[in-house]
Amino acid sequence: MAARQKATRDAARRRRVLVVDDAQGIRTYLANLLELKGYDVLVAVDGVAALEVARSDQPDLVVSDVEMPRMDGFDLTRAVRGDPQLRHIPIIMITSRTAERHRAYAKEIGVNIYLGKPYQEEELLGHIAGFAGKGAPTEA
Repeated sequence: MAARQKATRDAARRRRVLVVDDAQGIRTYLANLLELKGYDVLVAVDGVAALEVARSDQPDLVVSDVEMPRMDGFDLTRAVRGDPQLRHIPIIMITSRTAERHRAYAKEIGVNIYLGKPYQEEELLGHIAGFAGKGAPTEA
């Protein structure tokens, strides 16, 4: 009975996505897009702020840029994967760094999905929906 009540509560709660990017326009665009699709959106300007938000609000998913001041997306990923309270959170990285060495490094440190810019909006939304549902993709 308790498991069924938890499942009902979880299904009723809208999924939270943490958007991390130092560019205000990108944060706003992604936040608006995801809110229109029914997600609760948290935002952060860099990895340092993202870690604070993640620790206090426990998002279901992180969508992050790579290049940011104070703490970049790679450092953020390592910090999330090293934190027992956060390590389960899937990470989607969106970046202009599309070289195979960047993609391989991202996979090595635990990024779940690595999208190069420009990315297809529907592809991003598909990955987010996959993580929000039961079957989460795991390739970088």
